[in-house]
Amino acid sequence: MPRCLTGGSRSPALFSHCPPHKVSHIRHTVVQCGTSLSTPKITETEASPAESSAAIQGGSGTAPLVHALQSAASQDVSCFHFPGHNRGKAAPSSLSKLIGPGAFLHDLPELPELDDLFSPKGVILDAQKRAAQLFGSSKTWFLVNGTTCGIQASVMATCSPGDYLIVPRNCHISVISALVLSGAVPKYIIPEYNSGWDIAGGITPLQVERAVKELEEDGKRVGAVLVTSPTYHGVCSNVEGIVSVCHPRGIPVIVDEAHGAHFRFHDSLPSTAIEQGADMAVQSTHKVLCSLTQSSMLHLVGDLVNVDKVSQCLQVLQSSSPSYLLLSSLDAARDLVSKNANIFDEPLALASETKEHLMIIPGISVLDLPCFASDFPAIDPLRITLTASDLQLSGYEADDILYEGHRIVSELVGTRAVTFAVNLGTRVQDVEKLVQSVKHLSEKYFFTNSSKPFRENIVCDPLDKISMHLTPREAFFTKKRRVRIEDSLGEICGELICPYPPGIPVLIPGELVTHDSLSYLMNVRHQGITISGAADSELNSILVCSL
Repeated sequence: MPRCLTGGSRSPALFSHCPPHKVSHIRHTVVQCGTSLSTPKITETEASPAESSAAIQGGSGTAPLVHALQSAASQDVSCFHFPGHNRGKAAPSSLSKLIGPGAFLHDLPELPELDDLFSPKGVILDAQKRAAQLFGSSKTWFLVNGTTCGIQASVMATCSPGDYLIVPRNCHISVISALVLSGAVPKYIIPEYNSGWDIAGGITPLQVERAVKELEEDGKRVGAVLVTSPTYHGVCSNVEGIVSVCHPRGIPVIVDEAHGAHFRFHDSLPSTAIEQGADMAVQSTHKVLCSLTQSSMLHLVGDLVNVDKVSQCLQVLQSSSPSYLLLSSLDAARDLVSKNANIFDEPLALASETKEHLMIIPGISVLDLPCFASDFPAIDPLRITLTASDLQLSGYEADDILYEGHRIVSELVGTRAVTFAVNLGTRVQDVEKLVQSVKHLSEKYFFTNSSKPFRENIVCDPLDKISMHLTPREAFFTKKRRVRIEDSLGEICGELICPYPPGIPVLIPGELVTHDSLSYLMNVRHQGITISGAADSELNSILVCSL
């Protein structure tokens, strides 16, 4: 990708708009999915997104669900149906002033013309087919309970009680709830961990193969392998290599691709999970793409996973009163990216320039692939993670300074690092402000803290040396008792304890409380970080299993 930097002679602005430099970056394809082993083929001669979408339902509109919702809301009717605000007539004035009357007008129930999410035959079916074609799947489901319910449905559809789910230990908390719901038994893979950054990476095909063989030797059945790719920090695993380990054994591969819904839409972005042969991929369309928060998509290819079973699981897990605002936002987001082949040109150029500017600031380092020993294929170029540890600032301290002093709002903060997400709405002035603010951070603390004794602040790997005594489901339903956090060492954890974000559990129900996990949690508590899952949010006590 051409760079926008102009060397030493620059205008006062740090960043300049990059003109489109390629004809098209959208990797749109009609997928051949007769077998789960077939990788989607991308060709230059295939139909444009608009042409392909129009072919699905006679070309009647490019966002069918949006159009249907608009049409239904414009009808002059007397309403005797839910919701109670009656198309905004009884909307709370405080909220109506905040978000406008249009949101209430279009907040409609499952009217016949709006189709049924759980038995789609009309506009929802049309919208989901268009999404499947654009994202390269054979079947796509719209999700209104977030990627969480897609992860849960994927595990429940592939794993019966007692089956093993091979999964990285730095998985999202939704995977743990899926284990509780399904009764599957986790076989954890410990990802590579960089203690200097306090960041876990991906997993490798070799690790997956080792885990599969260990279970096979013990006569255990593997229901599925679940991979988190990319991670919250953007680190991608070699999904294609993992698929090559699993598919010859008939094991489906599920990918938590919550942070990678945008990968299909530019050549400079990593390959998608579906392109690499995964059977199921769950994407948070609301993250880097632009649907409403809580709306996601679940994509499936091949025949290793039963389509009807997935639909049944989703009906169990999703609300029976789905929001048509969320559903139509998925249709609108799909329509937007399908019409704009170069939509990610500018965000990628801005992110690239931002990293280049940040890397030369004294005391600042930027996360990149060389930070890991494993041969991970890519890091999402739109994810910028920096550390100011050389300035003797923790991630939390740096984040507080950037927010309080410069009104910079990050996406994710940890003990050592701060992560910023560049997206379609990121402006030149935003990244200029970020760079200038980090420069100010460096100028203020580089000399101030250099005279102070160096703070070693060793961070223990909270995911290492785990010991599972009960399955998550067993521990979930076991009687509990409360103990002081200081007295919990050696006890079996009875609750999910998770700094949030990023939503990666430090302790999972059924695991032994170890010195490393306890030390990590005490450090997090000392820094005042939000703890999710624990009954005592202050973490003065935890629930342990009474056996």
